[in-house]
This record gives sequence, structure tokens and C-alpha cells, in this order.
Amino acid sequence: MFSLFARALATQRLASALLRRPQPSLLAAALTARMQPPPAFALQQRWATLNQSIRRKPRPKKGLSKSPALEGSYQRKGVVAAVEIRKPKKPNSAQRKIAKVKLTTGKTVAAYIMGEGHNLQEHSVVLVRGGRTQDLPGVRYKIVRGTMDLAGVVNRSTARSKYGVKKPKTKK
Repeated sequence: MFSLFARALATQRLASALLRRPQPSLLAAALTARMQPPPAFALQQRWATLNQSIRRKPRPKKGLSKSPALEGSYQRKGVVAAVEIRKPKKPNSAQRKIAKVKLTTGKTVAAYIMGEGHNLQEHSVVLVRGGRTQDLPGVRYKIVRGTMDLAGVVNRSTARSKYGVKKPKTKK
């Protein structure tokens, strides 16, 4: 209430001052009257109205990474800290082989060892890529077969590129 009274008083004083001195133009008087600082409530941040939010284009949200330990890389080198066997979630039943790997980023992750059989042991150097194992909670990485210390799958004939197996030599 007080601010309305003060504002009315200020405009009245401005009008009387403008009447007393010679005016260059009415436009200049109107501009000087509008150059007052905004009231305190206008400086506070307000929520957008529904129409404003419809008019304004939505800002795209940055999605969270599904493999944050790789820090934007496609693959990372790491050293195996331990080799473990875990059981999958229901309704599956198996013995899934995983390795705890300390990456070059300094983070330790659980990575799935794909395929049947492996030659991994502690201190083996491996290449880790992203990609979760659906029935193992917390396992968001896979170890690339056929690179560094991890051999390819033995006697694999289909989907060889995923398991690091060379094309078999055919006899003529």
C-alpha cells in the first residue's frame, strides 16, 4: 500500500516539475517517467504461465549415461581385480561369469564375460565396453573377447565377431 502511495507521490512531483520548467517535448517527458527502476516484486523470478510454456520451445534434457565409468569413451582398458560367479534374476537360472575390473579412469566396475569358457584371472588386462547384462543387476559393462589377455571363444562358428573368433580355414 505504501509503495502505491509513494509511486503516486513521485509521479505527482515529476508532473509538477515538468510543468515548472520549459519542456523540450512531451515524448521526452514520457520517456523520463518510464525510466524508473522496477518495483521489488518484479525482480523476483516467477513461474511461466501455461501459454508462455507452450509458446517457448522446450529445452532438451541431457540424458544420463548408461555407462558412466567409461566417461564418454567407447571402450576402456582395465585390469581384472577378481573373477566371480553370480546368479541371475528370476525367472532365469544360471552361473554367470563376471569380472571386477579397475579401469584406467580409476573406477572399479563389474563386467560380464560373454561366451562359454574364458582364460581370465586376476591381473589380466582387458578391454571393457558398455552394454548391460539384462538379468544381472548392477552389471552395465561387457568385456571384449579376443582382445588383450582375453582369448576368443573356442569352437564358435556363429556370431564370431562378437566373440573374437577368426574365420575358420576351409579345406579345398
